[in-house]
Amino acid sequence: MDIKTASSLHRLRLVSAPEAVSFLLLLVCSVLKRTTEFNAVPVMGAIHGVLFILYVLFWLDAWNRTRWSFGTAAVYFLCSVVPLGGFYAERRLKREAEDAVIASRARTESAVEA
Repeated sequence: MDIKTASSLHRLRLVSAPEAVSFLLLLVCSVLKRTTEFNAVPVMGAIHGVLFILYVLFWLDAWNRTRWSFGTAAVYFLCSVVPLGGFYAERRLKREAEDAVIASRARTESAVEA
């Protein structure tokens, strides 16, 4: 995995958890708006909107660089629209990055030994 691909996956991973948290907070604010006088929906909506757009942009970049299959790319996109999906995406991306590091070290060690 080259550095640009690793960077794109890292960016997607970094924005996935905050996007999930903002989504949950937006849902809570929506409930509070309807049940109390508290109305933070405009603020949380804007924050979540920015994080969602960043997630989609980073997702497109990662899909382009990693050459994911359509199914894998669809799973990562669905993670952005399902509550708690961002946490799943973050864990899966972390595992994918760790596997890539292990594979890279194995290739390096085999090249040194040869």
